[in-house]
Amino acid sequence: MNELTYKILELKKNKNAIILAHCYQNIEIDEVADYIGDSLYLSRMAAKTDADIIVFAGVYFMAQTAKILCPDKKVLLPDLQAGCDMADMINLKQLREFKLKNPGIPTVCYINSTAEVKSECDICCTSSNAVKIVESLHAPKVLFVPDQNLGKWVEKQLGNVEVITYSGYCPIHHNITINEVCKIREKYPDIKLLAHPECKEEVSALADFVGSTTGIMDFVKNSSESKFIIATEKGVVDRLKRDYPDKDFMIIKENLICESMKLNTLQDIYNALNFETHEIKVNKEISNKAHICIDRMLEVSKAGVK
Repeated sequence: MNELTYKILELKKNKNAIILAHCYQNIEIDEVADYIGDSLYLSRMAAKTDADIIVFAGVYFMAQTAKILCPDKKVLLPDLQAGCDMADMINLKQLREFKLKNPGIPTVCYINSTAEVKSECDICCTSSNAVKIVESLHAPKVLFVPDQNLGKWVEKQLGNVEVITYSGYCPIHHNITINEVCKIREKYPDIKLLAHPECKEEVSALADFVGSTTGIMDFVKNSSESKFIIATEKGVVDRLKRDYPDKDFMIIKENLICESMKLNTLQDIYNALNFETHEIKVNKEISNKAHICIDRMLEVSKAGVK
């Protein structure tokens, strides 16, 4: 254990703090994290923690979500520049315009959105539970923001719901092309391709499995296969290689790196925790409204669809 890691672990103990780390983070952050996973898992951990301080090794909307769920706790983001291009593709004004064009239709927001956007949506979702959330509304049509690819993938899974999507997307997953998928499938026809539902619809259609980061990891864990092609951010591949050294993993293209996610470093985490800087604040009225949106998601995820 290096000195910086030791200092962070001591600070956590002395300050009753926890560190939440998303699967796209630099892999060395796992050494100090209490919980590592996708957005749904980390949301649940934030909601039930008794820590006084939450350090969120992720991006801004994730730390906002933790603050909404834990308004009385101090939530710190190691690097305030860690944002999300997809979340930035829709603001409150654009959401309101989208809803005005499609009146009377329930609105689902992907967790990759700001607190302001969440505050004016009916229910939140993650890539782990998006199908279940949309199904729970029992509506013939839903609005889905901001990820067009996840929304259309949900529509295909359900078959009986029209999902009207906003035009946002994750640049990392959206840039995976069908030509790249066809080439790698032609070269390795017997290797399972695992993709994230933020990929384009035609890319997801060619995958053997489509799921969240945790879903992809669980698929590998439970599979008897020994080789996999992964179509999601590099952090997932790094962790799979570490956790399953007897299996082979190939990322579908080398530049699948979320630069914002990689901004957080161990030094940033130490500084944030030591000096309690980069605290996330959310307007109380917005937070209360967004809390309802997120709580509805957590309740559906816990109870299942009826």
